[in-house]
This record gives sequence, structure tokens and C-alpha cells, in this order.
Amino acid sequence: MTDLARKVSVGIIGLGRLGSRHAKHLVEKIQGVKLVAACALDENQLKWAQESLGVKNTYTDYKKMIDKEDLSAVFIVAPTPFHPEMTIYAMEAGLHVFCEKPLGLDLDEVKKMAEVIHSHPKQIFQSGFMRRYDESYQYAKKLVDDGKIGKIIYMRGYGIDPISGMESFKKFASAADSGGIFVDMNIHDVDLIRWFTNQEPIEAYGLTSNIAAPELAEIGEFETGVAQLKFDGGTIATLIGGRHAAHGNQVELEIMGSDGWLRVGEHPDMNRVTVFNESGVVKPSLQSFGERFDDAFTKEVQDFVQNIAEQKQPSVTVDDGIKALLIAKSCQESANTGKLVTIHYDI
Repeated sequence: MTDLARKVSVGIIGLGRLGSRHAKHLVEKIQGVKLVAACALDENQLKWAQESLGVKNTYTDYKKMIDKEDLSAVFIVAPTPFHPEMTIYAMEAGLHVFCEKPLGLDLDEVKKMAEVIHSHPKQIFQSGFMRRYDESYQYAKKLVDDGKIGKIIYMRGYGIDPISGMESFKKFASAADSGGIFVDMNIHDVDLIRWFTNQEPIEAYGLTSNIAAPELAEIGEFETGVAQLKFDGGTIATLIGGRHAAHGNQVELEIMGSDGWLRVGEHPDMNRVTVFNESGVVKPSLQSFGERFDDAFTKEVQDFVQNIAEQKQPSVTVDDGIKALLIAKSCQESANTGKLVTIHYDI
């Protein structure tokens, strides 16, 4: 590996649930990097960054942070609609950019974002599809690539949050556009299915419901979404997104092959402990995506820093992010219209 003794100076935009996790990792776990500045609108979040992480310089205006600080890279973990403008500003300021998924919500803005990224080939841009860095998915991918389960016939991706997070989601969705159930919940599943199959979806059919949370209709959201995808190589896939898992955080991927099946995360076990008590035989479950993918978040950020040191573009590209967004939005369009949607990759 390239020597990371010379630390990359970075700033972070956004200190919410995911942004604070990234910030903590940058300070405590990532080698070759120094978090020198943070930007957020919430003064309490900025105070936390100063007191808990030792970040000296904080801002409420991301442009001022980029203009004033001597940064090499920026992490964008702000609300999704702002990702394109922030990425464009950072890239044009000469910075490397790590941008969380989704890349944005408006496809025209995302396409402009991609044009700017492609016009700066010496700068590193990496999209936050951290599941590709998870050891279980990587192990399953190797089995597939080595032909251990034959040809992929069908895939199913679950992304269901614990019902305990419903109030937090309602607060978030009331203040900002989530992008809909498929963009918000299933975009990682879309990316994984493309990654495993090396195929592109050509048709999408989506359905949604609010049986478990009818109050979401008041803010234009759905609690459950199910979509079927048909791929150009013949594979069929199902996406299931939701916010009602009573037991914890259910993130699962099933791969049905001609010679065998794989399941990743079939049971969201917190650890290998089984509890025997008055409730019966119980396996404690993970309660958040952060617990489940903490190592993957760390590895993807370390990879970003390593790519900067080596001046090497990442395997996860902006085009991967655009395609995942386009597919997820096609699922939502189908659910909204009740019609089968043909996916056009005019990017």
C-alpha cells in the first residue's frame, strides 16, 4: 500500500446520523487523514464536533468552509437534494470528493454533476455504496464470480428499517424530500444487484402501501415498497423496502443460481449469543444500519483516502451512482403511475 504518513486534510458537510458516524471514523479509525473542519446548520452538532472530536473550525456555510480552509478533500453527507451543487462547488475548487448516496434527486442536476466530475479526471470522486466493502457481500461476490452457484436466475434485496425509527423518519421526511421509498431504502440493493449480475435493468414495476403506517400518506411517503426488475441478461430481481421491522434492522440479499443459492444477512444477528429465558430462545438483533455496516463504512472511507494517495479512481464510479438512482426512480415512477416502466439509460 502507498505510504499514508502524509495526512489528507478533509472537511465534512453534514453531521446528522450518518455524517456524525463518518466524522467519528475519520478522527478515530481512518489512517492518513485529518478532519480539520466541519459544516452543519445545527449548532449543537457543530458543538459536538468541537468538543467530542476536536474539530477546531466549524461552519454553517459549506462554501465558506471550502474557500477558507486548506482542504484536499471533502465528505458530503448533507441532505440528498444538495449533493449535486456541493459536489460541483468542491470539484471546481480542486478538491477530491466523497459523496454519500444517493447522488441527488433531480436527474438533470445529477447529470450536470457527472459532467463536472468527468471534466476533472485527476480528482478522485467516490460514491458511498459501502455494502460493496462488507466482507459478507465480498465473499458472496467471489462465490458468484467463481461460478460456484452457476448462472444467476433471480435476486431479492430487503432493506427494512426497525419500526422504532419511524418517528425519526417522519421528522426527516417532513423537513426534506427523501426521494421516495425506493431511492431512500433500496438504492443499495439496486447497486448490489447490478454489481453481482453485471447486467442492467430494462423494465421496472413497483407497488407501494401504507398498511403499517397510514400516517405517512400525510407527508407523501410510503411505508412499504416492492418492485420487480427485469434485466437485459434475463435475470429477475425483487426489491423490498420498508420501515416496519419489529425485530430490528433487516438487510438481506438472496441470490438464486442455476447450481445453488446464497443468502447474505438472512437473520440480523447482533452477535453469536443465543439467550434462553422466560421469552423462549432469543437471538438479539441489530437495531440500525450503522451497527450492521460499521466496518464497511470504515473500509470504504479508507479506500477513498488510499485512492487519493495513489491518484487512482475508485471502482465505484459516478456512473454507478447515476444508474442506481435512475433505476430506483423508475421503480417509484411505476408505483406512482401503476404502469410498467421501460428504463432508458440516456446518461
